[in-house]
Amino acid sequence: MATTALTAQDFEQTLTSNELVLVDFWATWCGPCKAFGPVYEKASEANPDIVFAKVDIDQNQELASAADIKAVPTLMIAKKGQIIFKQAGALRGSDLDDLIAQAKSLDLDAAKAQSEDAVKA
Repeated sequence: MATTALTAQDFEQTLTSNELVLVDFWATWCGPCKAFGPVYEKASEANPDIVFAKVDIDQNQELASAADIKAVPTLMIAKKGQIIFKQAGALRGSDLDDLIAQAKSLDLDAAKAQSEDAVKA
Protein backbone atom coordinates (compact mmCIF):
# COMPACT_ATOMS: atom_id res chain seq x y z
CA MET A 1 0.00 0.00 0.00
CA ALA A 2 1.28 3.42 -0.84
CA THR A 3 1.21 6.29 1.60
CA THR A 4 -1.87 8.46 2.05
CA ALA A 5 -1.83 12.23 2.44
CA LEU A 6 -3.78 13.38 5.50
CA THR A 7 -5.33 16.74 6.29
CA ALA A 8 -7.08 18.10 9.38
CA GLN A 9 -10.39 16.95 7.86
CA ASP A 10 -9.50 13.23 7.76
CA PHE A 11 -6.76 12.91 10.39
CA GLU A 12 -8.88 11.95 13.40
CA GLN A 13 -11.12 9.55 11.46
CA THR A 14 -8.10 7.82 9.94
CA LEU A 15 -6.55 7.28 13.37
CA THR A 16 -9.73 6.01 14.99
CA SER A 17 -11.06 3.83 12.17
CA ASN A 18 -7.89 1.77 11.58
CA GLU A 19 -6.10 -0.75 13.76
CA LEU A 20 -2.62 0.70 13.20
CA VAL A 21 -1.66 4.02 11.61
CA LEU A 22 1.79 5.48 11.06
CA VAL A 23 1.94 9.20 10.32
CA ASP A 24 5.00 10.93 8.91
CA PHE A 25 4.93 14.68 9.55
CA TRP A 26 7.26 16.18 6.94
CA ALA A 27 8.09 19.24 4.85
CA THR A 28 9.27 19.67 1.26
CA TRP A 29 12.26 21.81 2.37
CA CYS A 30 13.48 19.27 4.95
CA GLY A 31 16.59 17.27 3.98
CA PRO A 32 16.11 14.50 6.57
CA CYS A 33 12.47 14.22 5.44
CA LYS A 34 13.63 13.62 1.88
CA ALA A 35 16.03 10.93 3.11
CA PHE A 36 13.35 9.24 5.24
CA GLY A 37 10.68 9.33 2.51
CA PRO A 38 11.92 6.29 0.54
CA VAL A 39 12.45 4.31 3.76
CA TYR A 40 8.87 5.08 4.82
CA GLU A 41 7.51 4.24 1.35
CA LYS A 42 9.33 0.88 1.33
CA ALA A 43 7.90 0.02 4.77
CA SER A 44 4.41 0.91 3.52
CA GLU A 45 4.79 -1.53 0.64
CA ALA A 46 6.04 -4.27 3.00
CA ASN A 47 3.12 -3.78 5.44
CA PRO A 48 -0.12 -3.55 3.45
CA ASP A 49 -2.14 -4.22 6.63
CA ILE A 50 -1.08 -0.86 8.12
CA VAL A 51 -2.13 2.65 7.11
CA PHE A 52 0.92 4.77 6.27
CA ALA A 53 0.00 8.44 6.16
CA LYS A 54 1.92 11.65 5.52
CA VAL A 55 1.16 15.17 6.71
CA ASP A 56 2.86 18.07 4.94
CA ILE A 57 3.27 20.52 7.83
CA ASP A 58 3.38 23.53 5.51
CA GLN A 59 0.03 22.62 3.97
CA ASN A 60 -1.47 21.61 7.35
CA GLN A 61 -0.04 24.05 9.89
CA GLU A 62 -3.03 23.85 12.26
CA LEU A 63 -2.88 20.05 12.31
CA ALA A 64 0.88 20.08 12.94
CA SER A 65 0.36 22.54 15.76
CA ALA A 66 -2.48 20.50 17.27
CA ALA A 67 -0.27 17.39 17.11
CA ASP A 68 2.50 19.36 18.86
CA ILE A 69 5.00 18.81 16.07
CA LYS A 70 8.20 20.70 16.93
CA ALA A 71 10.57 19.22 14.32
CA VAL A 72 10.41 17.26 11.09
CA PRO A 73 10.38 14.53 10.25
CA THR A 74 8.29 13.31 13.17
CA LEU A 75 6.84 9.82 13.17
CA MET A 76 3.63 9.19 15.08
CA ILE A 77 2.05 5.77 15.58
CA ALA A 78 -1.56 5.26 16.65
CA LYS A 79 -3.09 1.92 17.56
CA LYS A 80 -6.86 1.69 17.87
CA GLY A 81 -7.01 5.48 17.93
CA GLN A 82 -4.49 5.91 20.75
CA ILE A 83 -1.09 7.48 20.10
CA ILE A 84 1.50 4.96 21.26
CA PHE A 85 4.65 6.55 19.82
CA LYS A 86 5.86 9.93 18.65
CA GLN A 87 9.46 10.86 17.90
CA ALA A 88 11.27 13.40 15.76
CA GLY A 89 14.11 12.35 13.48
CA ALA A 90 14.61 10.18 10.44
CA LEU A 91 14.85 6.44 11.07
CA ARG A 92 16.86 3.77 9.29
CA GLY A 93 14.87 1.04 7.59
CA SER A 94 15.83 -1.57 10.19
CA ASP A 95 14.79 0.74 13.05
CA LEU A 96 11.45 1.48 11.39
CA ASP A 97 10.85 -2.24 10.81
CA ASP A 98 11.60 -2.94 14.49
CA LEU A 99 9.25 -0.15 15.58
CA ILE A 100 6.47 -1.52 13.36
CA ALA A 101 6.93 -5.01 14.83
CA GLN A 102 6.70 -3.59 18.35
CA ALA A 103 3.57 -1.61 17.48
CA LYS A 104 1.91 -4.66 15.92
CA SER A 105 2.62 -6.82 18.97
CA LEU A 106 1.63 -4.23 21.59
CA ASP A 107 -1.39 -5.35 23.59
CA LEU A 108 -3.10 -2.04 24.40
CA ASP A 109 -5.44 -3.54 27.01
CA ALA A 110 -2.56 -5.17 28.89
CA ALA A 111 -0.47 -2.00 28.69
CA LYS A 112 -3.38 0.07 29.99
CA ALA A 113 -3.99 -2.34 32.89
CA GLN A 114 -0.28 -2.33 33.73
CA SER A 115 -0.22 1.47 33.68
CA GLU A 116 -3.26 1.66 35.95
CA ASP A 117 -1.66 -0.79 38.38
CA ALA A 118 1.51 1.33 38.46
CA VAL A 119 -0.55 4.44 39.28
CA LYS A 120 -2.25 2.64 42.18
CA ALA A 121 1.08 1.47 43.65
